[in-house]
Amino acid sequence: MREKVIITGGSGRLGRSVVDGFAAAGHEVISLDRGLPEEPVAGVDYRSIDLQDAEATQTLFKEINPQAVVSLAAMAVPFMAPEEVLLQTNATIAHNVTSAAVESGATRVVLASSPSIMGYGSPGGWVPEKLPLDENETPRPWHAYGLSKFVAEQIAAMFAAKLGPESPVKFVSFRPCFVIAKEEWEGALTQQGHTVAERLADPTLSAPALFNYVDARDVSDFLLLLIQRFDRVNSGDVFFVGAQDAMATRPLAEIIPEIYPELAELAQELTGQSPAFSIQKAREVIGWEPKRSWRTELKIKV
Repeated sequence: MREKVIITGGSGRLGRSVVDGFAAAGHEVISLDRGLPEEPVAGVDYRSIDLQDAEATQTLFKEINPQAVVSLAAMAVPFMAPEEVLLQTNATIAHNVTSAAVESGATRVVLASSPSIMGYGSPGGWVPEKLPLDENETPRPWHAYGLSKFVAEQIAAMFAAKLGPESPVKFVSFRPCFVIAKEEWEGALTQQGHTVAERLADPTLSAPALFNYVDARDVSDFLLLLIQRFDRVNSGDVFFVGAQDAMATRPLAEIIPEIYPELAELAQELTGQSPAFSIQKAREVIGWEPKRSWRTELKIKV
């Protein structure tokens, strides 16, 4: 069924794939971002806006009157700006977009979070309750980016609590793993400045993110299915969205103890191609399954 969907951050790395996926599925897509894409998707309505401006955001959302909103807009990388700027920017955008979505009549609101809220890589040390990580693990963000994404999840939960379970409006947060855009399988640099082949050849490059990743097109597929099956979720739900395997050529049960000895016991279960992040909830609740892996998509031999 064709629906009117606002996608914020539609000109970004992940946003481009999501806009393309929703447009290809036949939806009426309105992409909101500060800048316009170099290669716009045919049929998509692109608007330039500063989503930190609450009044302008409210006005535009009411004008569009969307049925669903997917919020991807944010400063996308830790430490890309002073910590206070990053926190304020991302938290403000998340709140403005969510509030405007409700006021404009949208019934499904999806906010992008991040696995980094879990706290891995903390210089103060980090040992989770178990591996693989799932949505029951308590987030322990240690930088402003991670905190800002945790705040986004709490904003979704706040609106869910405010409106109550009987409200026709529902809110969901999702945690996309390290996003790999289509061109990066062909050798373009990832957002951390390395190629996929380099990340696979040198485990220390993927280790800070616990070898997580996901194809941007699989994220788009997840969001399309989620919007279609919102009746299956609880308002305020959170989902990990990742590949079915790890960004590694050897089992994590072998690699993680070499780099993080303190996680050796927890990593024993991560045999074969098992990732350190569970996507079982997305499988069980909405029936989503990632289709792409570095093993099938990478154009360069490792």
